[in-house]
Amino acid sequence: MTQSTSAYIHIPFCEHICYYCDFNKVFIEGQPVDEYIEALLKEVRLSLSKNPVENMETVYVGGGTPTSLNAMQLDRLLSGLREILPYHQGEFTVEANPGDLSADKLDVLKNYGVNRLSMGVQTFDDRLLKKIGRKHTAQDVYDTIRLLEEKDFNNVTIDLIYALPGQSLESFRDTVAQALALDLPHYALYSLILENQTMFMNWVRRGKMQLPEQEIEAQMYAETIQAMEQAGRKQYEISNFAKPGFESQHNLIYWNNQNYFGFGAGASGYLGKKRYKNRGPIQHYLRALKEDHLPILEEEQLSTKEQIEEEMFLGLRKILGVEKAVFQARFGQSLTSIYGEVIEKLKHQKLITETDSSIYLTKTGLFRGNDVFEQFLISK
Repeated sequence: MTQSTSAYIHIPFCEHICYYCDFNKVFIEGQPVDEYIEALLKEVRLSLSKNPVENMETVYVGGGTPTSLNAMQLDRLLSGLREILPYHQGEFTVEANPGDLSADKLDVLKNYGVNRLSMGVQTFDDRLLKKIGRKHTAQDVYDTIRLLEEKDFNNVTIDLIYALPGQSLESFRDTVAQALALDLPHYALYSLILENQTMFMNWVRRGKMQLPEQEIEAQMYAETIQAMEQAGRKQYEISNFAKPGFESQHNLIYWNNQNYFGFGAGASGYLGKKRYKNRGPIQHYLRALKEDHLPILEEEQLSTKEQIEEEMFLGLRKILGVEKAVFQARFGQSLTSIYGEVIEKLKHQKLITETDSSIYLTKTGLFRGNDVFEQFLISK
């Protein structure tokens, strides 16, 4: 584990719980936030002593809502991370909610070298924002962007969600237009996925909520690709669009199936050939660290077969697809020797394209990603 890697740091606190979210998170009020930060820094130290690395290529602080921490707590977290992590330069991202960022918090982020902000906007339609349980308004987004400009933060990405309950094509088009008018270097657009144990899933099961038809969802996606392309934001992954040079380096670590640490309650990591997941409930997480143990709930040693499958369905998310030379170097066998028949079948169905150097999804394949990925599961 001396090669370069990355770190994901999970802050599970939120000032408000959104109706569609199934991430590991809790309402911040009454939570042991300061104790959590100290425990998290202890986990980072313990983990690095067991898995030493020379360099952290990227650091990503997500959640929850990292910016639900106050400026002093953020300062403690980031000063501790900079002290312990072997991170020197590269992409350092923090997730934020519109309305949560203040001038003093931004000064803290700047001070510790945070150079990228990821903001959960979801939609510019205030009626829909209320409906999905967001506490910000479209105006909060504009106010936050103005503040970011004042503080000279220019590497900003926003997340949008489409196929929301009650979302019309007109409302969606308006959101995309308003998002692009901000002229940001990066955008991520995801269709709503119903997750178990969310309020949305309960409402749908009880017939209290309806989502747009699949045809409308597909049209929203098609129009997204077109609008982003026209605005000079190149699609480099199924759901991500960027000006050249502003692609998310941290997310590319995931899609390239490379190593990363997962720190914090409920976080997941991938080191060597091992995937692991931390305890989710905060008290369980804290208890393990009080006893000087890593808070790992489960770990799994991946077989070569499982590594190959992950290489395929993660790599095919990228517009550039899976490179044959990289595959050969990593697994000591050629891509076509394992998947020749599958590739021919998917080429015939016009879902993937094969060149001398790679395979990647066609335009049709982008809309049927999951169907394609399934084909790369090696039968037992």
